[in-house]
Amino acid sequence: MTNLQGDRKNAIFGVYDGHGGVNASEFAAKNLDKNVLEELVGCNNKSLDESDVADAVKRGYLTTDAAFLKGENVKGGSCCVTAMFRDGNLVVANAGDCRAVMSVGGVAEALSSDHRPSRDDERTRIETTGGYVDTFRGVWRIQGSLAVSRGIGDADLKKWVIAEPETKSLRIDEEHEFLILASDGLWDKVSNQEAVDIARPFCVGDEEKSLLSACKKLVDLSASRGSSDDISVMLIPLRQFI
Repeated sequence: MTNLQGDRKNAIFGVYDGHGGVNASEFAAKNLDKNVLEELVGCNNKSLDESDVADAVKRGYLTTDAAFLKGENVKGGSCCVTAMFRDGNLVVANAGDCRAVMSVGGVAEALSSDHRPSRDDERTRIETTGGYVDTFRGVWRIQGSLAVSRGIGDADLKKWVIAEPETKSLRIDEEHEFLILASDGLWDKVSNQEAVDIARPFCVGDEEKSLLSACKKLVDLSASRGSSDDISVMLIPLRQFI
């Protein structure tokens, strides 16, 4: 969603990666951004700082999760990563293992951290609430089942697979070139820096270039390395939001 409230510096983007079916990812794609915007409107248009926007984004995730779980078909879940632009500020949020990576003068900087049971803090959180984490064929899983520890949906594991995202806020400046939002189908086979190196020629400079071609190049590279997972990639040039 771009040009929010008639302001080109206000926009929200997201990538949603479903597991156990498409229901949760389709629901999140249709509703999460709207729920975030409703939370912002609910702040009565007061002067919002970065923490206010980040809190609204978090509430938008939790509202989306609650609404999905109240529906008729609550099978499966979805990992999410979103980028909220407002008045020159950026708030990145993620729940699961979709990831946001920024090019800062050509250097890759991850703006999110994957939520997997192998993370010490995530494993501790799960175990202290009565769950368990183990490995199956080299993959850490919750209750011997799910390989991500946060997301929308996952009703049967909701006690441990929480929807609360982690957020990172920053002010966009001239060094911030572009943002990559992608599912783990990319990141399992392509490193952060490699992705930035491949995408950068398509994203910097005054000449108009095809961002879609850059996305396809990243998808094809991951697939050529054996990824059989869903691979979703979005590129967002950042100059327009400064």
